[in-house]
Amino acid sequence: MKNKLVADLLYQIADLLDIKGEIFFKTRAYRIAAQNIEVLTEDIEVLAKENRLKNINGVGEALSLKIKELFETGKIQYYEKLKKEIPKGALELLDISGLGPKKVSILFNTLNISNIEYLKKACIEGKLRNLDGFGEITERNILRGISLKEKTSGRILLNIAYETGEKYINYLNKYDKIDKISVAGSFRRMKETIGDLDLIVSSNSPHKVMEYFIKYPKVKRILLMGNTKTSVLLENNIQVDLRVIEDKSFGAALQYFTGSKEHNVKIRGIANKKGYKLNEYGLYNKENGNFVVGKTENEIYQKLKLRFIEPEIRENRGEIEAAFSNILPKLVKYDDIKGDFHMHSTWSDGNNTIEELALFSKKLGYKYIGIADHSESLKIANGLNSEKIKKKINEIEKINSKISDIEVFCGTECEIKKNGRLDYDKNILKKIDFVGIAIHSSFKTNKKDLTDRIISAMQNEYVDYLAHPTCRIIGRREPLDIDIKKIFEAAVETNTYLEINAFPDRLDLNDLNIRHAKDIGVKFIIGTDSHNINHLNFMRYGIATARRGWLEKKDIINTYSKEKIDIIFRR
Repeated sequence: MKNKLVADLLYQIADLLDIKGEIFFKTRAYRIAAQNIEVLTEDIEVLAKENRLKNINGVGEALSLKIKELFETGKIQYYEKLKKEIPKGALELLDISGLGPKKVSILFNTLNISNIEYLKKACIEGKLRNLDGFGEITERNILRGISLKEKTSGRILLNIAYETGEKYINYLNKYDKIDKISVAGSFRRMKETIGDLDLIVSSNSPHKVMEYFIKYPKVKRILLMGNTKTSVLLENNIQVDLRVIEDKSFGAALQYFTGSKEHNVKIRGIANKKGYKLNEYGLYNKENGNFVVGKTENEIYQKLKLRFIEPEIRENRGEIEAAFSNILPKLVKYDDIKGDFHMHSTWSDGNNTIEELALFSKKLGYKYIGIADHSESLKIANGLNSEKIKKKINEIEKINSKISDIEVFCGTECEIKKNGRLDYDKNILKKIDFVGIAIHSSFKTNKKDLTDRIISAMQNEYVDYLAHPTCRIIGRREPLDIDIKKIFEAAVETNTYLEINAFPDRLDLNDLNIRHAKDIGVKFIIGTDSHNINHLNFMRYGIATARRGWLEKKDIINTYSKEKIDIIFRR
């Protein structure tokens, strides 16, 4: 399927139009179409051949012709024309935190800044501060944004790694010469960003497995080929490393190539003290060199007198000591979630109706969902006024009487104003089943004011949870400069749940913050922040992040029964 290719191209057209200074509604039209194509379950090429492109929300006659042109000729002339007008480097400026389309347009058209290198030099030399809408603080923020991009350069978001790895494994599973297969490395630990994908396979025919591995249709280039390790570069520029070992060593290889460097060093040290040598081939007797165990990870941990340590927490953050003392947490499982309280419908800026969300969620096995559309002041997201809230409540009541075995709760993602007050007054809030609160603007105030703003909102008696608490966007926006410890303390005092936002470029709170918050008694909620039914599958990344933060089922309220949720959220 070429859905992602088409979506990416439309996103780029929108970015190029932004830099040119085209009107907002024109560029937004391309983005909406791209978002909808990105999550299509049907092949867009098939839709094009069957003249069904206009069935896609946001795709009209003009855009339909452009997509057909792409499949018929391999290019879109309109896009090619735009590329000649705007250098490729100028597009990359949009990835820098603190730079929106308007500012990039000014930089390009006023100072002819067409790449990140020129931008960095201009900031250091103070050339931006006299431009309209810029200043010395903006220069410093842009330099921080460049630094952030450099730190995450070459790494990919967890969801892209997951989807890429899942497809490759499905391909490998079809080959009868492969006995066992697993992911490894930071991907198996479910880190928020991944470098390369590591796969481990056991087989008695390593050479044949390698030959099958490199024939995967998405392979762009073979980087290295051998009998034990082969590396390829895929069309999406992700490197995949495959290691093939004997079945008796599969567990040892998996253990060796999963943990962080610090975790592995400590485990090998423990093995050494107990008279063993541990490597990727197995656990060996140090005195005579005899193989002891290696077929499974469990065997290795048992021999070292350790409880099994789940892959997500193998980071040398106290998990080894906890395994020795038999006090490892019983981590929340991927099938423990019974509902999702952060999804957006067509009432605000979502792509699906409430009924569609309910029916899809029912298929996922959920017992309840919460529709948290945006509040009134967030105009860009079509925030709801009080009249629309009433109509939405009525619609949800009808859906609840129509669809069995799942309950729909009416909620809101209510904006926190600059003064710490909420977008809705108590007369509206008390009519809503649950209230999530969030900040989407005015980030650049001092640490104390930002912290006070959030805490003030948390003190509202109707508030249930704080959405994406630090407002970070991975690789594009740093977390808010807030006193996070005070936020955690306020969450406990006000009985406010903190969200683990599962959207892949947020994963906010992150794993370290989750662990710290848990230690002082905070309770959590995992929400996907879905704007499309296919986003609901992002829940797995929120659960993974919760597991990395040592959370158990009891710590997360959307693992609770519907009856218990009724008690918590009903007014």
